[in-house]
Amino acid sequence: MRKTYVIGNWKMNGNKAANKALLDGLKAGVPAAKAGVAIAVCPPFAYLESVIAETAGSVIGVGAQDVSEYDKGAYTGEVSVSMLKDVGVTYAVIGHSERRALFGETDEWVGKKTAAALAGGLVPVVCVGETEAERVGNQTEAVLAKQLDAILAAVPNAAPGAIVIAYEPVWAIGTGKTATPEMAQETHAFIRNYIKKAGDAFAAETAILYGGSVKASNALGLFAMPDIDGGLVGGASLIVEEFVGVYNGAAEAFAKR
Repeated sequence: MRKTYVIGNWKMNGNKAANKALLDGLKAGVPAAKAGVAIAVCPPFAYLESVIAETAGSVIGVGAQDVSEYDKGAYTGEVSVSMLKDVGVTYAVIGHSERRALFGETDEWVGKKTAAALAGGLVPVVCVGETEAERVGNQTEAVLAKQLDAILAAVPNAAPGAIVIAYEPVWAIGTGKTATPEMAQETHAFIRNYIKKAGDAFAAETAILYGGSVKASNALGLFAMPDIDGGLVGGASLIVEEFVGVYNGAAEAFAKR
């Protein structure tokens, strides 16, 4: 059975004191892992080592919000896979819509980062998704196909379950809008069917997360859908009760599968 993930993307938020308070709350709220469901947080680069220290001995994994496609060299401001591994990072979020829209990351660039992360031993959490204009224009599947093709081309030999895909409808990120469980399931089913070009086992074992204003109140409804394997959580991951609620919703949904 596919693993379920609940991954918190803190974006550019936090400080040492706030991070410690949040992590203390999460460790108390999720003292032990529930079957089949992983939990992780992705703080800004500046706090990775302190967050790794704070989560030591807990069930909370740590990821980076981005990663370079280069391993070392004259790339000012970049952080490599080997550096992240060196400090104890497990996951890397790649191709988030904000990176694509604000910093010009292309599908091919996202593919290169995915390949680097996978080759270096990180779990790539690769984001795909359409804008509101693209959805209204019935371009969702065409946009996703192009994004997915770049990912699959970059990691043609990826083992089943080695990468995680996060579907994030751009129109639902930070807006309070959320796709209904049925809408999200329809798109997740398309993604799973599309990635069968990499093999049936690859498609069956790849976790596909939903990322678009996930919170405690809608988590169970979303994660109960057969092709939604947890969430990439933004704002709610900064609130202990919300993030724990999302995790519990994922655990309840997984237990019913």
